[in-house]
Amino acid sequence: MSGQLKVTLLDTPEPACRANPIHLRPASPLCNDCRVSGLCLPTGLPVHDTTCLGTLIGPRLRIRKGAPLFNANDPLSMLYAIRCGSFKTSLNTAEGQGVVINFWMPGDVLGLDAIATEHHVCDAIALEDSEVCPVSYRRLQTLAHDFPVLQQSLNRLMSKEIVREHERVLMLCNLTAEERLASFLVGLSRCFVSRGYSAHGFMLRMSREDMASYLGLRLETVCRSMARLRGLGIVNLRGRLVEILDMQMLLALEHGSGDGERERKAPLKAPC
Repeated sequence: MSGQLKVTLLDTPEPACRANPIHLRPASPLCNDCRVSGLCLPTGLPVHDTTCLGTLIGPRLRIRKGAPLFNANDPLSMLYAIRCGSFKTSLNTAEGQGVVINFWMPGDVLGLDAIATEHHVCDAIALEDSEVCPVSYRRLQTLAHDFPVLQQSLNRLMSKEIVREHERVLMLCNLTAEERLASFLVGLSRCFVSRGYSAHGFMLRMSREDMASYLGLRLETVCRSMARLRGLGIVNLRGRLVEILDMQMLLALEHGSGDGERERKAPLKAPC
């Protein structure tokens, strides 16, 4: 396994250093009180069936900020449902430079990239202290025969990721820098709404460098685009705190129809 996996079991002492630091023990899952359980993989199972869920879902794992959940080329053993926190996934180029391909929030399931080859193709890094629920992939396959809705849930998640990748390709091919940033902020807003949070105010957990990598832009370009949106009064950015002031204009800009709607000048450069 490449890299050191720094995880601890929730509410248990940090384990001593070992070759494989993930050590799962049977435990009762807490799907009943999880606020994102409706977005998660086991939606095809009755949450009151603790025996069934207990054999599928291991005890929650805590991943420290900056630590990998898994690395490229690691074998597939688990899928990981994010209970809280956030992650980024990245691919390494031939030159060893990481390229961010996605960001992940509570309710998302990590590890689907490994289903085709049974080895992960990317690195998954925690953007903040996070918790995940490990789902045994082998057990998942077995239960899917008895619970067709569970298989449908897995298919839905994989289809969702395909659609998201298609949308990103379209964004990279067709949108300007400001339109890409607008699309990114609108997408985050929708994700927060689906999880019961405000559509107009949220915190960016990723760095500006990670954002630039995901959007296929230079860091300086992202900073200029942010300054432009701020100068137009569309968004207010204070550090990593985002406040959307004019959602309609942001949506118009996302679809390439926001140019010329306002005549106010925005600064070309401002602190990012």
